[in-house]
Amino acid sequence: APGQASVREDKAGSSCVILNAVQTVLGQYGQTLEIPCNSGEVQPEDVLITKWKYGISGDLLVKKLDQNVSVLASDEYRTRVSMADNSSLLLSAAKLLDQRTFTCMIVVGSNIKEYPVNVIIYKTPSKLEITEQAGQLEIGKLTKLGTCVATEANPAANISWFRNNEPLTSGEKGVTIQTSVQVDPASGLSSTFSTLDHMTWSRLTQINMSHDSTSNQSQLDPAHYSTENIELELGSQEPVAEGDNVTLKCVADGNPAPSSFFFHLKVQQLLSVENTNTYTLTNVSRSDAGEYKCSLIDDPTLEASKSIVINYLDVSLVPSGTVEKREDEWFNYTVQIVSAEPDYSVSWYKDNVMLDTEPNFPKLSFSDAGHYECVVTMGQLTRKSSSVLQVKGAPVIRHLSKQRSEDGKHKVLVCEAEGSPKPEVFWSINGTSPEESSFTRGKVTHKLTVVPSANLTVSCTVTNEFGSDTRSINVSSCKLKDRRWTSYQSEDKDQTKLVVGVVVGLLVAILVVALVYWVYMRKSKYVNLNFRQS
Repeated sequence: APGQASVREDKAGSSCVILNAVQTVLGQYGQTLEIPCNSGEVQPEDVLITKWKYGISGDLLVKKLDQNVSVLASDEYRTRVSMADNSSLLLSAAKLLDQRTFTCMIVVGSNIKEYPVNVIIYKTPSKLEITEQAGQLEIGKLTKLGTCVATEANPAANISWFRNNEPLTSGEKGVTIQTSVQVDPASGLSSTFSTLDHMTWSRLTQINMSHDSTSNQSQLDPAHYSTENIELELGSQEPVAEGDNVTLKCVADGNPAPSSFFFHLKVQQLLSVENTNTYTLTNVSRSDAGEYKCSLIDDPTLEASKSIVINYLDVSLVPSGTVEKREDEWFNYTVQIVSAEPDYSVSWYKDNVMLDTEPNFPKLSFSDAGHYECVVTMGQLTRKSSSVLQVKGAPVIRHLSKQRSEDGKHKVLVCEAEGSPKPEVFWSINGTSPEESSFTRGKVTHKLTVVPSANLTVSCTVTNEFGSDTRSINVSSCKLKDRRWTSYQSEDKDQTKLVVGVVVGLLVAILVVALVYWVYMRKSKYVNLNFRQS
């Protein structure tokens, strides 16, 4: 029985026929279909004979071990069947006639195994189209909009209708759908016909259909009708900001849709456009805010309106431009903001670096000088205003120091000062390799390399149009230090000679003592010898 496995034994009980569960294979109409045999349950080298058939006596082909495939079919299958290396049946140009059960029989040892396979053939519709479309749509009257036809399919296509991407159901208000199926007796393929009758109380923007076997769709051309509704839209993103371009779009129903419009601009200007439904206002300003209208050229009484709100933002810094102030003076910036909305944010920058707080100077210093910028943001609008603050005053020397060069042969004098305008730096002595830093935030550093031949006092003087400042520093002679070093080296040599003399004297003394001791011991031995002899 299909779907079950059974065993049949012969009378002698020496062999059996094993019928396996029925397998189902899906095939595409017109393509080559591969029908598997035993699904890899038995290894090919273990199979003595493989045979394919359909029905009771419909033999197709057979293959014996170590022999080629022999085609047994005498009907139309003779030119359509072949066997793959894995013993699968290959069936070319699949037809609906092939929707039947094919059986693979294999002989393994003394057993015969059968593997039935049920074949189902699918075919997508050859064509999808809408015919008998309505020419004129009448409000409130049930009208045949068209017939959708999906031809030559298996199984028969299921057709669905949609209005504005929403499915239509037969029986709902104003909707009637009638479906029928015709089968071609020669090919067995089915064609589906679906007719839509629709009663409408408003303009249809789109009706389309689809069938469930593919993603294909066909759109129904709306019937002709006159314009009854018109709407004015903004093609630009809202809210509109000053400086934007604003596109006005006039949208009207009707089929065919109107292509000529009047645009009523805010300044009472009437502008006509042909073959388009848009008009663009460029670089709008706050004065362009207000009500706009559009209407049909053929019927000016049919019109639509739209109010446009334009955001604006003005920012000014007081004082602006370049501001000159004196050191120790009080100073503060004031920012003036004019905007369409009160919700905005303010940020401050000095020399492109964001400040934590608003700049406020109870007592100005040279380091407060710089480029200040106020940035105000409101929604998509950003406005900036900037000013350059200059702090001027008499120069002051903040630090005067001396350093020894790396080779120890020179002195480097460093004079650091503040002032504005940039102060000039003067030294009381001449030197070499003068070096001056850049003038930044009222600060300047000047270096001078000197080789003093004697102890002296060096002065640094800074001056500009507002005053001057002087400081002095004591610098010792490099040569004096060299002489001291030479003296230290001579003393070290004398001390070394003294140590060597002391060591040599000690060695001589030790030798003298050793010699005296040796003489003494010899004399003692001689006296003792004479005494014993006597």
